[in-house]
Amino acid sequence: MKTLLCVCAALMMALTPITARAATDVSGTWTGEFSGPNGGSGFQITFTFKQDGDKLTGTVQGAQGDLIAISDGKVDGDKISFKVSFNGMTITHEGTVNGDEIKLTSKSDQGDFPGGEMTLKRSKATPPPANLSGTRVELP
Repeated sequence: MKTLLCVCAALMMALTPITARAATDVSGTWTGEFSGPNGGSGFQITFTFKQDGDKLTGTVQGAQGDLIAISDGKVDGDKISFKVSFNGMTITHEGTVNGDEIKLTSKSDQGDFPGGEMTLKRSKATPPPANLSGTRVELP
């Protein structure tokens, strides 16, 4: 009986890290502001993530409004990383998830585009409109 309890306890302890790694789900829409060089005025940026296990896919929408796919996306516990490529440049993003906030650090493979830091906030889902079926509206 003691052996069985020890085996069960060992299994629970062994599986706990797997459960903890899977607990962070970044799927959804996240917004933040990317500041210009030297803290200058920035622009609004929106990431839409889809997480499947430790794989991260999605898009980013910046100041120009175009959607750009992210690549090489990974989630490891509370850490995320991915790349965004456009205009012949690749920007690597690494961040830490803390609830509804992600702190991201980005750096470019080209020196003429400065890296930076940004804080993303999870966008709250807009509730669906109330069901008005059966409600009669009379116009004058």
